[in-house]
Amino acid sequence: PAASAYGSPAYVIDVLNALASARRHPDADPNRIGMWGHSMGGYITIRAMVAQQDIKAGVIWAGVVDSYTDMLTSWFRRGGWTESMFSAYGSPEENPAFWNSISANSYLDELSGPVQIHHGTGDTTVAYQMSTRLDQQIRDAGGTSELFLYDGDDHNIATHRDNALLVSVAFFHVYVRGVVSP
Repeated sequence: PAASAYGSPAYVIDVLNALASARRHPDADPNRIGMWGHSMGGYITIRAMVAQQDIKAGVIWAGVVDSYTDMLTSWFRRGGWTESMFSAYGSPEENPAFWNSISANSYLDELSGPVQIHHGTGDTTVAYQMSTRLDQQIRDAGGTSELFLYDGDDHNIATHRDNALLVSVAFFHVYVRGVVSP
């Protein structure tokens, strides 16, 4: 079982195992797999797309998608898994190579496909700047990224949900199904 979403690879391993099972389902097309993740699911999506090269595209809503170094200085609370990791590997200042090695953001040049990012600027759970940084990092790594910011919207993109859903589905139609709109 996963002990910590961010201090253990267990959630990502569970998702990769679920993908492997889905590929074997008779109604699934293993050549057309996309991922959608919200919040922590965005973190899992980006990690899975770096680890698994057959995920064609990913959509992330209000994702926890910064590097570990950035999240440890601005988002994570000290204690629990962070303290045990600091004890074992040192802080990001003491051991940046370790923290970069476990951050999916260090491997964005290995993303399996394009990423679409959505975030409300009024999100008080996950700062929208995580999404703007990820968008720029993907572009800097030579990848394809689309960023949609929703002025004043919350963590669930509640006000602009219908539009965000339409845009997300259209993205999957193009990059997973290969359907180009007229």
